[in-house]
Amino acid sequence: MRGARFLAVLLGALGAATTAHAEPYVVVQDGIPKPIAAERGDPGRGRAIVANRSVGLCLLCHSGPIPEERFQGNLAPSLAGAGSRSSESQLRLRIVDAARINPDTIMPPYFRTDGLRNVAQPFVGKTILTAQQVEDVVAYLVTLKD
Repeated sequence: MRGARFLAVLLGALGAATTAHAEPYVVVQDGIPKPIAAERGDPGRGRAIVANRSVGLCLLCHSGPIPEERFQGNLAPSLAGAGSRSSESQLRLRIVDAARINPDTIMPPYFRTDGLRNVAQPFVGKTILTAQQVEDVVAYLVTLKD
């Protein structure tokens, strides 16, 4: 009991939560192997999310094989060939929370709500994309082969 109390005090002093927060996914090595939504992802819906400048904002930083969208980004790697460079599992983790792979990334966590700073009040506790939207984007990205 003494050890548990000490651990709780230590974690509290470090600002960590003393209760476990269960994530709706399991990270294995550098990916999330299992889908996070009940329904299989749809590549067509995923492409629409990637192209939509009001939803995912992917083309703000990335360029991709979406010729009808002008003014694509060049801050991040091109999405062309994403399915050749990364597995479905790896793509899923990068969309869910790219900081798990690269803590210095500028890519926002599209499916994480904890540990964020400067979140506007109406968005606190909300993810950028739903679990289904994440799966749709993953389904699209895996089709992008070199």
